Amino acid sequence: MDEMRKLRQSISNLDKALIRLEEALMEDTNNSLIVDGTIRRFEFTIELYWKTLKRMLQAEGIESKTPRETLKEAYQAGWLQNDHLWLQMLKDRNETSHTYDEETALRILKNIKSYFPEMKETFIMLKGKVEDDDRL
Repeated sequence: MDEMRKLRQSISNLDKALIRLEEALMEDTNNSLIVDGTIRRFEFTIELYWKTLKRMLQAEGIESKTPRETLKEAYQAGWLQNDHLWLQMLKDRNETSHTYDEETALRILKNIKSYFPEMKETFIMLKGKVEDDDRL
């Protein structure tokens, strides 16, 4: 039962992170602090996504170790619609975590804006799955 409580908490944390990312995406991206903050919120949100998916997979008896493996398993489970897009999100998150220059930041910011609808749609589906699961 403790794992199910943790899963619900993961969904709640992910919900809050998406709201904060959406807030950042509505700000003036001509300000470098906004760009940096938006990218940081994206990094945090992607971390929560893969960890939440990993926890959901564990509840189904599926083990995954890495973020990439978790996304692939979630795609196989039918929880992600576009595995290539999610793997690109992970690549962008890794790139921003390890290198930083303004050109890269602006390119990734543009990507984040295009990713957000998929992120939000996926969250709605995952939240519904957790809420509808009678084991939870």
